[in-house]
Amino acid sequence: MEKRTLGDSGLEVSALGLGCMGLSFGYGPPTDKDTGVALIRGAFERGVTFFDTAQAYSQGANEALLGEAVAPFRDQVVIATKFGFVDGLVAKGLDSRPENIRAVTEASLKLLKTDTIDLLYQHRVDPNVPMEDVAGAVKDLIQAGKVKHFGMSEAGAQSIRKAHAVQPVAALQSEYSLFWREPETEILPLLEELSIGFVPFSPLGKGFLTGAIDDTTQFAEGDFRTVVPRFEVENRRANRALVDQVGVLAKKHGVTNAQIALAWLLAQKPWIAPIPGTTKLHRLEENIGAANVTLSSDDLLEIDTALSAIALVGERYPAAMRDRQGR
Repeated sequence: MEKRTLGDSGLEVSALGLGCMGLSFGYGPPTDKDTGVALIRGAFERGVTFFDTAQAYSQGANEALLGEAVAPFRDQVVIATKFGFVDGLVAKGLDSRPENIRAVTEASLKLLKTDTIDLLYQHRVDPNVPMEDVAGAVKDLIQAGKVKHFGMSEAGAQSIRKAHAVQPVAALQSEYSLFWREPETEILPLLEELSIGFVPFSPLGKGFLTGAIDDTTQFAEGDFRTVVPRFEVENRRANRALVDQVGVLAKKHGVTNAQIALAWLLAQKPWIAPIPGTTKLHRLEENIGAANVTLSSDDLLEIDTALSAIALVGERYPAAMRDRQGR
């Protein structure tokens, strides 16, 4: 698979990474360990070298799964993980105090079975901790050899500038897709200015862009989409126009909706590396196939023109979740 460099950090990753969250958190019952390990190793065998996890994904269980899976080829992959919640629980609120950053990093190193974390993100900006202190704590970890690169997730422009002045930010991870284009307004221009890479999560709109979700879809118990306003039945019905439009272009190219959505992201900037997640090998192979789909300038213009006529509805997080995440 094509490799990409995240900004001017020198951190080289596969054009498409693998978001591992869904293997143990957020989308219903966790995948059993053997299946999860096989999927991660299958991704590596198919060219994926960029794997994303976090303390908050089942309080380290996801990190442990990833650590076991990549152990045979650890030196050939990039591992990204995150700190930033009390006890690794989103419901308990934010905690980016330097002492917590250090403690979480030490725990992550053990769970991931590694001596160094390639990319350590602040999971969400903590308004109670000065950004300079957060960046300074990560800088100390980098100088100690425990971390290689500093990243941020869902951070705003002011926070990114403050952090970058203390410790260069290698990458920002935020939601970005045909279903959520807010980063185009302020964040993408800032990242280009500062030479910071961009790692879009939920690049398939939490599955919506694939076309597999409609107003009759029933989500599994424990699937957080059951509380997301975007996925309320009436909003799914209203937003179906977007999926249909993606399907028109997919049919034209002889590919799937998911492949169009990922190819569109890859076409935006050469320093963007999306991290679609899945629990199924055939979906993994489908996603990886997007790296071979080339969209022309006419295709991109067609997408932009079509989307400008579609009014998408529904908040991407419920209010209570936005408050806990510092958004």
